[in-house]
Order: sequence, then C-alpha cells, then structure tokens
Amino acid sequence: MDDQAKGLRELVERKREKNSKFISVASGKGGVGKTNFSVNFAYTLANDFNKKVLLIDADIGMANIHILLNIDTKKNIKNLFYGKSIEEVIVSSNGFDVILGFSGIDSMEEMDDISISMLISQLETISYKYDYIIIDTGAGIDTKVASFLRASNRSYIITTPEPTALMDAYALIKSIYNMYGYKNFKIVINMAKNKDEAISSFNKLKMSANKFLDIDLDILGFLPNTKNIKKCVTRKEIISKTFPQDPFSLEMKKICALEVQEEIEEAGNFWKKVFNFLGQKR
Repeated sequence: MDDQAKGLRELVERKREKNSKFISVASGKGGVGKTNFSVNFAYTLANDFNKKVLLIDADIGMANIHILLNIDTKKNIKNLFYGKSIEEVIVSSNGFDVILGFSGIDSMEEMDDISISMLISQLETISYKYDYIIIDTGAGIDTKVASFLRASNRSYIITTPEPTALMDAYALIKSIYNMYGYKNFKIVINMAKNKDEAISSFNKLKMSANKFLDIDLDILGFLPNTKNIKKCVTRKEIISKTFPQDPFSLEMKKICALEVQEEIEEAGNFWKKVFNFLGQKR
C-alpha cells in the first residue's frame, strides 16, 4: 500500500514538472544586458501574466542578480552545502522567487559531484511548483553554460547591434550547435536605437547561421535603449516596475506575450540532464 502511494505521488510530481518551462538566458559576451533582461522578464511574467516564476542566478563566480533587485545575499545556493533546505534559500522579491548565486568559487565546474548532485536533488523537489524556471547563465561559452542551454526547452540569446556582440552571439550559437546539435535558440536584440536597427542586426545573425550552420534563427523581440534603463540600474530598480509605460517595458510585455502563447517542447528531467551534461566533461 505504501509503495503504491509512493508511486502515485511520484507520478503526480512528474506530471506537475511537465508543466514547468525551463528557459536559459545566455550571451556571447558580458555587457549586453543579459541579467537585466532576466530580471525584467521574470518580473513581467509574474506580475503582468500571473505566472509562478523562479529566477536562478547560475552565473557562479559573477553572481549579480542581487544587485539589480537590491536584496541581501545571506540566502544563496551556497547555504545548501551547510544544511539549509531549498525552501530556506529561496528569496521572494517583486512577485517572483529567486535563488541567488555566490562567488566563492570560479565556476560550478569546480564543485565536486556530491555537491552538484545534492544541489540538483534539492532543485528537483521544488521545480514543479513553477510555471517558469529562468536560468541566468554566465556570459560566454563554457561547459556550465552549454549544459544549461542543452537541457532547456529553449534558450534566449541576448545580444546588441554592436558588431562584436553579434559576432560573439554567433560564436556561442555555433559552438553549442556544432558540439551538441542543439538549436532551440531565440534571439533578443537589446539596446537597439529602434526597431529597424534591431531587425537589421538580427538579419545579419540569421543570415550567418543559415549560411554557415544551416539553421534558422527566430527573433523573440527587441528592447530599446531608453534613458530610464541606466537610471533604474543605478537606483537598483526594475524598469518594468518603476516605468511600466517606458518603451523598454512595453516591448518586454510583447516578448512575454509571445512566450506564454507558444507551445513548448517537453524538456524531460531538466536537472538530471544538467548533471549528466556537466559530468561528461568532468
């Protein structure tokens, strides 16, 4: 009887987890507004679209979501290694939940298998509670970033119209595709002067990917570089909250509207995939 009840509970949890969408946010280089996108994306999904959202700062070594949210760093992933439960580590902020990273090591790859296994086991226990789990990865290309991208339903690549940013975004896409065959990318052009510049920038990236990789890229949207963005970052405020009618905030709502309308392919057991992918390079 106990075994049957346990089996039913596990089945229910698996069904619940299937409803969770895992989205990794990445960039080919730093300074393109990746983390600012992740925070505003989480905020808008939670507050304007009534979604249950968990934002995870997976940029181990350069964790900075706490800065944009202006919250204390006492609760972070590292606490799990000292006996804290996952529920004690989660911080609620601005209508969504956050798990903060830490900078005690250079990368997740420096953690041993036992530590990573324990971390992933804890994350598995709570993932089913959320509509969206957003992973803010580190900038650039490494095994950790690749592992999150490969395990995700899809990945958002944040770039800007700057030529070097577009080149680095293409390099990230090329590396992940050539090495692993992964191609579920969505492009967000950030810091654009206007829609025309964003579309022109995206088309350059799309043409390169189509010509040299034989893959089609889709644009999720663009975000204008408005005067209120720098103001909010300096004040440690969320622009979508402080200036909901700012062009940036309005375009963010369009991006979220497209996201919630799209059917998403089942990612399977996300956390076990991440662990396995990390283990392949250990």
